Amino acid sequence: MHILIATAGSHGDVAPYTGLGARLRQAGHRVVMATHARSAEAVRRSGLGFRPLPLDRYATSGADSREGTGPGKRSGAGLTKVEQIKLARELAPEMADAVTEACAAGAEVILLSSGLAPLGLVAAEGLGLPSLGVFLQPLAPTREFPPVIFDMPSMGPFANRAAARCAESLLTRAFATGVRHLERRLGVSPAAVERRRATWPVQHGFSPVVVPRPADWRRGMEVAGYWWPSESPDWAPEPRLADFLSSGPPPVYVGFGSMQPSDPERLGRLVARALKLAGVRGVVQASWAGLSVDGDDVLTVGEVPHSWLFPQMAAVVHHAGAGTTAAGLRAGVPAVPVPMMLDQPFWASRLTALRVSPGKVPFRRLSTENLAEALRKAVHDPRYRHRARQVSALIGTEDGAGRVLTAVEQLAGR
Repeated sequence: MHILIATAGSHGDVAPYTGLGARLRQAGHRVVMATHARSAEAVRRSGLGFRPLPLDRYATSGADSREGTGPGKRSGAGLTKVEQIKLARELAPEMADAVTEACAAGAEVILLSSGLAPLGLVAAEGLGLPSLGVFLQPLAPTREFPPVIFDMPSMGPFANRAAARCAESLLTRAFATGVRHLERRLGVSPAAVERRRATWPVQHGFSPVVVPRPADWRRGMEVAGYWWPSESPDWAPEPRLADFLSSGPPPVYVGFGSMQPSDPERLGRLVARALKLAGVRGVVQASWAGLSVDGDDVLTVGEVPHSWLFPQMAAVVHHAGAGTTAAGLRAGVPAVPVPMMLDQPFWASRLTALRVSPGKVPFRRLSTENLAEALRKAVHDPRYRHRARQVSALIGTEDGAGRVLTAVEQLAGR
């Protein structure tokens, strides 16, 4: 069976699908990923076919963190929501055509991330192809928690669901131009798309231990469990990293993924002071943030698989993106989340609720003192490590990719 996986966003929005695709390929299916051109090497290295989508301008713009008054900030977390909607509208017709062309290139089943679902659903309807949502975030409205893309506390069942409806309307507006363009191009009526959406199956790529399936979700929306990024079998750490890890007690990881603060040097100095004040060693990942912190007790590294690095850490400090949050939970180490935007505060709150973290440190309020204090608690209070190991053991029993494989084969009638 020819399966197309279409996704968009930062590295964390793409990497998990390489592992999902590899699992589908191992089951005998031909799998092609349609995503950013910058991800081509990682996709092909996973043994998957690759098809580029014209999405890099959107993702790069959205990754630049500029909101709040925290270190290295200007004035917006990525683009503002209004700016994001405007940019999505501008690019929507081009994206819509590219998604449709990818779907039409021999695919028999289409798997869509949340970022491309509004366009992909229309394409699937117009082409008469079965499709499945494979989401990394719980976006559907529920009474149990507020919308994950807004940093807001739970306001009770009625208000939570109402706020989530507002969030849905924002996403609908962002893709409205592209949706209308595709409906005209493929001769699909809005009513037909709505009928498909009402019963559309969605598998969510996170653990029910982390986010239990909301009781008020409709039938067909399931929590599968995590699917993990594909790993290169011949990867090995640089000697300097291996030497650093063996030369002292377990260090703390610090990294902010695809976020791009405007003043990485200032952020690097803050991190260095916090590590010293907390009395811990550190491994700092440069990533898109451009961090660079070196010294006797700190090492800056490039790309290192989190599945290899995190289990050797005393704690992990990160931006609480969905993928990095998952990797930390899988490793069974305490977390200090420093959320910046969109769904990051939601995952940070989940880490606190799971008792694997002493609490989030929002980026806009990040300081040497509060980061050092959080690090001391995460590293030296044994309750956090004990609980992190418990959660890791529970997650380790799950097979999220396997559940998606079963759902795909049932969808295709095989």
